[in-house]
Amino acid sequence: MHRAIPDALVTGHAALIPGLSLPDPNDRHVLAAAITAPADVIVTFNIKDFPPAALAPHGLVAQHPDAFLQALIDEMPSEIQDGVQESVARLTHPRVAAADYVKLLRRLGLAETAAFLEGSLARWQA
Repeated sequence: MHRAIPDALVTGHAALIPGLSLPDPNDRHVLAAAITAPADVIVTFNIKDFPPAALAPHGLVAQHPDAFLQALIDEMPSEIQDGVQESVARLTHPRVAAADYVKLLRRLGLAETAAFLEGSLARWQA
């Protein structure tokens, strides 16, 4: 991760944790890191543990991964298709077929993203 995104590691957020309140106290480190980063969005399948009232004072929102990806797809569809195609091509141990990758996304709860990528399958396999 560090090679791909050198500033992805967030440090210096531990002091914020005790002053934060979330339904699951074990998630406070995520909010503290997002505040410190600074981030705009916390991308999580666990939306219920990041309520708007707890995030809004920090200028944050929680977003389901499928909604986050859909926003990226809306903004840059070709780049997303190309990036996913390249990523799938790198899966070689074991090799993963594009159709199986899309099925996996659907099983993981990324139905909209999977639907978008299904339209690209013929192009990938050409």
